[in-house]
Amino acid sequence: MVDAIRLRDDELHEEPAVSLESFLEQSNATAVRIEAGEDARQLLPYLDRLSLVEVSFPVFGDGRGYSSAQILRESGYTGELRASGDVLVDQVAYMRRCGFDAFAPDSPINPKHMEEALTRYEHVYQATTDQRTPIWRLRHG
Repeated sequence: MVDAIRLRDDELHEEPAVSLESFLEQSNATAVRIEAGEDARQLLPYLDRLSLVEVSFPVFGDGRGYSSAQILRESGYTGELRASGDVLVDQVAYMRRCGFDAFAPDSPINPKHMEEALTRYEHVYQATTDQRTPIWRLRHG
C-alpha cells in the first residue's frame, strides 16, 4: 500500500484503524476498518467519537464499500472516510461522490491523473452525498 491521498485540510489521523469487531468491544478507539461485507450501520451509535473510518476494497469490482460510505455520510459522519485496497483512478470520482475524502490504494495513483478524474465531468446524473445538483434538475427545475 502507498501513502494515503487526502482531500481534507484537517490533521492526519495517526492512530491505526482496528477491526470492526475490536472497535465494538472497546471504548477508546477512534479509527476503525470495515471489511467488505461488514455492516457500516453498526458504527452509527459511535459516529461522534470516530476520526477515521477505513473501508476495504479487496478487488476493484467489489462495490460494497460505496454503500458503506453512503450510509455513513447520510448518517452524519464528518470524519475522514478512506477507501483502501484495490482502488483505481477510474473509481476515484465515484468514490468521492459517495463521501470518500481519502484514498490508500495498493498501487500508486498519478496525482495528475487523479485531478483529471475528479474534474472530468461538470455535471452528474444522480444526487448523492456530495450535494451536486443532478443535470435533470438543472434542466427541469
